[in-house]
Amino acid sequence: MSTFKDVEIIKAANIYFDGNVTSRVIKFNDGSSKTLGIMMPGEFEFSTEQHELMEILAGELSVLLPESENWQTIQGGESFEVTAQSIFKLKVMSVVDYCCSYS
Repeated sequence: MSTFKDVEIIKAANIYFDGNVTSRVIKFNDGSSKTLGIMMPGEFEFSTEQHELMEILAGELSVLLPESENWQTIQGGESFEVTAQSIFKLKVMSVVDYCCSYS
């Protein structure tokens, strides 16, 4: 899905890692939410409370998922999932445009 209709957008940005990662929350009528954001090149560690589906719209990164010892390269058009209540690491090689869905 390349567009979303009938959504509420939270204007204030989520800003992490000195502005190297930013996102905005969009809320849907069914109560679900997503974030749309940009990540600049660098290395980042995130924790998540909910299950996440990270769709990489453009750019390239490597992810080290919980319980894994191997980094996985993800490019624009690909996605990965992160289990709830976990920590994951990213190495962003080029500017990444992403959409994160929560469940």
